[in-house]
Amino acid sequence: MAGGWSKDGAVQEQIDASVEDAVLRARSQLNQGVSLSQCEECDASIPLARQRAVTGVRLCIACQNDCDQQQKAQSGFNRSASKDSQLR
Repeated sequence: MAGGWSKDGAVQEQIDASVEDAVLRARSQLNQGVSLSQCEECDASIPLARQRAVTGVRLCIACQNDCDQQQKAQSGFNRSASKDSQLR
């Protein structure tokens, strides 16, 4: 049911668009190519098991954790909020 000036299904379209954007963003961040044996950031050795497990790995675990924390801090998504509050 639409309310006001919005058409039927407008909320679902917005949700679908948000999910599609998130999937595209995640896919663009996937590593590709040959894994490195040395970290791009700190030049530490990347274990062979990590090289085999993560295709195209470029960072050691410590640098990857730092990178993930920075991305998390810059993210505009509030994952702890309820679905209802995000739709208002």
